[in-house]
Amino acid sequence: MKFLRLDLLTLLISLFIFNSCKRQDGIGLGIDPTNQINGSLVVDTNIIIRTEVDSTAVTSALAKTPLGNFTDPALGSVTSSVALGISLPNDAAYTVPAGTLTIDSAVLVLRYADGFYGDSVATRYTANIYQLNEKATAQTYYNTKRWQVNTGLVLGTRTFTARTHDSVTIARIRKDTVDTVQKVGPQLRIPFSKTFIYNNLFNANSSQLASTLLFQNAIKGLYVSLSKGQATDAGGILQLALNSSQLDVFYKTVNGSTIDTASVTLPIVSHSAAIEYVYNETIKASLADQTNSQNTIYLQGLAGLRAKISFPGLDKFNPDSIVLNRAELVITPQPNSGIPYAPLPKLTMYQLDIAHQRTYIQDASPADARNQISAFGGRYDKTKKEYHFLVTAYIQDLIRKKTIDYGTFVAPIDTTEITTQSGSSLSTTSITPSVQTAARTVVIGSDKASPYKIKLNIIYTRIRK
Repeated sequence: MKFLRLDLLTLLISLFIFNSCKRQDGIGLGIDPTNQINGSLVVDTNIIIRTEVDSTAVTSALAKTPLGNFTDPALGSVTSSVALGISLPNDAAYTVPAGTLTIDSAVLVLRYADGFYGDSVATRYTANIYQLNEKATAQTYYNTKRWQVNTGLVLGTRTFTARTHDSVTIARIRKDTVDTVQKVGPQLRIPFSKTFIYNNLFNANSSQLASTLLFQNAIKGLYVSLSKGQATDAGGILQLALNSSQLDVFYKTVNGSTIDTASVTLPIVSHSAAIEYVYNETIKASLADQTNSQNTIYLQGLAGLRAKISFPGLDKFNPDSIVLNRAELVITPQPNSGIPYAPLPKLTMYQLDIAHQRTYIQDASPADARNQISAFGGRYDKTKKEYHFLVTAYIQDLIRKKTIDYGTFVAPIDTTEITTQSGSSLSTTSITPSVQTAARTVVIGSDKASPYKIKLNIIYTRIRK
């Protein structure tokens, strides 16, 4: 009989599975060939896994953009700075208001998004704003981009403690009426150079204000970096919602006998992050060893580190004599490795195709009718302290040699990152490199001495031809 998923047989097996499952270590041991519907549980720990550097990731035009400076005792340090393209008010030609203008204040408003990772209590952060020496545009940028920055002149600075979920109260300037105050959502507000605004907006020549292109050619863009108050501080990574951030200018006009206050907003029209990683000696040693399976695996957000995984023990299965009922990959963080920094809330799993491009494994692909995308998994179970992936279809195809393992990976992903495959209404976990999560997880790999080593639970039934 060919190795197929048989609906009727599967239903029968489900009636007996809890009474008949046998737990074994290894592959294909001790199966009674006369028992055709007695399901067997095999725990495969013969798994090869190792730490690798993740792929280059797009950091432009994202819903969440990282800004931070974080030192992780398990990994090393990572910094993320932000390049911003700003435009004229209303992203169109601008006419300077009549009268004498005096700038009361200017502030770069960076709205927080969910996803802060690091020390939000003890560390004091300092954000500095500089002018770019190259133009920031709406093109695609990657985490490896290194910007040309005029670091000799600070256009704005703010020292603060991360309060990414606290609302703030600000003054609301209202034209031709009394100003008031209002409470707004969590945001980082960095005082900005009034001189820069005056010279480049209110006192700029008319040609520079005639179009957004000419304005952007003149000012290039802004660059924001984050430093820690003390070198020994842990620091952290903020996630920013830059699509709804802007540069606000509050000014006063005197026009004859009329004195009024008003405000104008310069929108952020492009944004990206430049990320740098400095790993400790432990991580360097893991990355240098690309041959052996490793006992400890490191997964890092911000497109830092991923794990390559393979299943050599599957060769012991005879595809013509078994029915595969279920295959589940179980990954466990090292005990106490989530203190004080919580493990990644979600992982993704994918494979490479013949062109070495990322593609879904069968159990996560909307194009594969065998899968249950909603049950694919990847989220961290806080009770069991484990990650689970349902990989039945993928393991089945490996056993039957219907798919070739050109490379299979487990990597960090943000909980909000999902994709919909063309031609399907089903959504599934994204498999693109992610910088929208900054968390990390230290995983137990192929450590045979650990009860938490990575494992593949397989339930199958031996059948006779």
